[in-house]
Amino acid sequence: MVVKSNLILLGTIVLFSQLAPLNQKAIAGPVDVVGAKANKEVAGTYRFDVTVKHADTGWKHYANKWQVLAPNGDVLGTRILHHPHVNEQPFTRSLSGVKIPENIKKITIKAFDNLNHKGGKVLEVNLKK
Repeated sequence: MVVKSNLILLGTIVLFSQLAPLNQKAIAGPVDVVGAKANKEVAGTYRFDVTVKHADTGWKHYANKWQVLAPNGDVLGTRILHHPHVNEQPFTRSLSGVKIPENIKKITIKAFDNLNHKGGKVLEVNLKK
């Protein structure tokens, strides 16, 4: 009887340890872009200052990048976020030297996390040419 109850206990522990990442996904939620500025640089490229918000929980679940997207979804630039920002929310990071084709007048900023690999709220930005 002891062996059977130990096996049941072990099975329960394994089950809950496998469900823990699912709970973590739900707790932190999506990464939202809450602000963005685009400035044309002297070289004709753009600098983007982007503010994101995410309930980073640490190294296992944090906002890990944001992207500048063309209207057709092509990635024009990516800012990698190299570490969690647990106690700094929302936070702003910049990306310079982004080449935007002349025919594009509006871009979209989308952010992602390292666990769900999905973004939340996106922001559209009109470009001054």
